[in-house]
Amino acid sequence: MSVTRRSVLGAAAVGGTAAAGARLLGLDPARILPGMQSGAGGAQWASPLGSEKARVAHLLRRTTFGATLAEFERSASEGFSRTVDRLLETRPAPPPDLPAANGASAAGRLDARQLQLWWVDHMLRSPTPFAERMTLFWHGHFTSDFRKVGLRTPFVYWQNLTWRDMALTDLRSMLMRVTTDPAMLRYLDLSTSTGQNPNENYARELMELFSLGVGNYKEDDVRAAAQALAGWTEPRPQGFTDVTVDAKNGVTRRYPTYGDPATGVFVRGRAYKGGPLTFLGKRANFDAQSVIDQILAQPATAYFITRKVAQHFLSTRIDEQYVRRLGDRFRASRYDMKSLMHDLLTSPEFAAAQSYRALVKAPVEMMVHSLKALGAADLGRLAVQSSANMGQVLFDPPDVGGWPNNEAWISSNNVIARVNFVSAALQQVKAPPPAAEAVVQLDGVFGAQTAGLLNRARDDHMRWLLALASPEFQLK
Repeated sequence: MSVTRRSVLGAAAVGGTAAAGARLLGLDPARILPGMQSGAGGAQWASPLGSEKARVAHLLRRTTFGATLAEFERSASEGFSRTVDRLLETRPAPPPDLPAANGASAAGRLDARQLQLWWVDHMLRSPTPFAERMTLFWHGHFTSDFRKVGLRTPFVYWQNLTWRDMALTDLRSMLMRVTTDPAMLRYLDLSTSTGQNPNENYARELMELFSLGVGNYKEDDVRAAAQALAGWTEPRPQGFTDVTVDAKNGVTRRYPTYGDPATGVFVRGRAYKGGPLTFLGKRANFDAQSVIDQILAQPATAYFITRKVAQHFLSTRIDEQYVRRLGDRFRASRYDMKSLMHDLLTSPEFAAAQSYRALVKAPVEMMVHSLKALGAADLGRLAVQSSANMGQVLFDPPDVGGWPNNEAWISSNNVIARVNFVSAALQQVKAPPPAAEAVVQLDGVFGAQTAGLLNRARDDHMRWLLALASPEFQLK
């Protein structure tokens, strides 16, 4: 079964609204938007988060792309608190090597689809899915894309390894690793910056998007930071290879090759030599590390990062007192990310009724959760092929601001794409799990329309289609 825009618009015409979405499956985009489903008086459903098992399922949706039945049963047996501790304290399982990435050079490009499939497959199979969820979060925060960075070096692959390794460390070391990351050096042009001719791109985004936020720095701070950060270049290649580019005329070209992951190299001769600079109210001789330290000395940094994390893991409607409460603790912990995530996941607000289904799953989250629920970890290629129609292509965010969040994922077009993905996945799953497991994936909590459709479904394939394409499943 494939849903088309024509069939959707036909259903919309019958319903009298262009926002009817996939009404033939009960999928009105307006029904999917969070914050419109629960509450007193006419609520579609009531929050079940008073139950320990429901809180565990809620936790897994937010932190691990959902769960297989076995993963859920293990976590339910442990209980909410012990599951939080396990997620935070278990070191990330490294992904399998991708030899084609380390061999990328001008002589042979890395294939973007191969890179995307490598990561999706690891999301589906990793014993530490929380690490992959955090890697995806940082991929959307400290953005780079393969189009600007290129595929003739392993830099974008290395960046993914770095983001996973640093995901739950401290913001000070993270910002230094981001600054000297080869893909970032190229993406935001810091590798071309010199003391005599500083490039301001990275300095600006370091403050505006990565740490402080708009309104917490001035243009003079951008100029000063750009000067202080100058001097970093891409890592030196391990060697070179001669490639024939014109066999007829015997023309060859020498290209660099790279081995193990490396960071950028600081070249003192390219650095700023003009003496003290004034940056964020302090006059001193600044370099990359002291620029980062001065950023961390601003209270706004803790609040900015706390707010961003909360918007992705709690709700987009964040009370400012909550941000300040967790932000002050984050700063007091010396910007320890593990402490911040623990405080957020164990806060009363996380398990409050208004938090239930308060966020929309990003396309990658929805696809990985669907395949895990179906026991179809071998269908990662389908997720990669479907990602563009849903608007989230790994290693290719739309701009330096990363992907949109929450309500931005819901429109008639991408709701159709979600339904078509589920339908295509079910066509390739010969024997889906019992439909009772689909009910578990929805906490046994759904609105009257979804319940009616499930009750009238003719077989388990249709019940799974209805469950995974339902408004309830699009939320987390």
